[in-house]
Amino acid sequence: MRVPSRSPGHRSGPPVTPARRRPWSSGRLSATVGPDLNAYRDAVAELLVEVGALAGASSTKARQVLIDQRLREPALAAVLDATAQGLIGARETLLLEMARYQPNARSSAGDLAALVRIYLLSRIDVMWWRESATFLTDPEVHHSTELVDLEWLRRRDLLRFRYTEQPRTVVGRGVRALRRRVRPDAMPRTAGLLFCRARREVVALLNDIGREFAAATPAGTPPLWVTSLVRSAEHQYRLRRLGYAAMVPSGHCLGWAADVEMDWFGRFGVRDTLAGLLLTRQRAGEINVVDEGQAWHICAAPSATLRLRRAYEAEMGV
Repeated sequence: MRVPSRSPGHRSGPPVTPARRRPWSSGRLSATVGPDLNAYRDAVAELLVEVGALAGASSTKARQVLIDQRLREPALAAVLDATAQGLIGARETLLLEMARYQPNARSSAGDLAALVRIYLLSRIDVMWWRESATFLTDPEVHHSTELVDLEWLRRRDLLRFRYTEQPRTVVGRGVRALRRRVRPDAMPRTAGLLFCRARREVVALLNDIGREFAAATPAGTPPLWVTSLVRSAEHQYRLRRLGYAAMVPSGHCLGWAADVEMDWFGRFGVRDTLAGLLLTRQRAGEINVVDEGQAWHICAAPSATLRLRRAYEAEMGV
């Protein structure tokens, strides 16, 4: 059974950062060659302790000095310098994010340390995929032949994960609000997907995790729930204006990242099970994981894409 993309073609435009879209391949940026990601994650964890100790408003200058010094250390600099922004660009962006930071209920960054963690760990994504071009606009996402229609797959029971689509009308939002009042715990509290589309490799990855999660949890546990997938840069900036911790550049805008619900599964006693499955895959070099609180951000590694593409084609009969 061939799975159509239902797309008339891809409209390209100038990328947000210097990049070019390449034909699909198994990934030229191997997760096993390059910076030591374990050392990078350890260095980020150490930095977060120091940032937490300088959380007060009076410590702004001390935080700037700390960030400037620590990001130049080899374990951190190796990853940041390998991104399209480079070390200096990444440093300046992080300092600007910290200067602008205002805690709010929508943001996954509950404090400054969380903001630094989300930003720095998500740089692994943009390092891996630095030669992929950004989906700049909403129409690019809707019409890209690199993405497939999730609704087409869902109706044919080809997905091993769940999601909800973002309501597009006042009536739809009203119905969603009523359902939440009547059954507040029936589904995660999420706005839903604006774009019900994804890369084939990401579909295969989420299906794989979904099957593993189902096998590791008791009968009656809800399936893996995905709260975010591909986004346009246009939408990323909309989220930023609304107060979300939507980093730029982002693996979501490159099409290689997804967010999976975590906290909701705590009521079923399986949150730690899902966390363990994701971290095991990270240790194997297959994905990058960023703890964003209610949801965890994951991004496929280039070294995993050949296996994932083959898995998608085998599963879908392409």
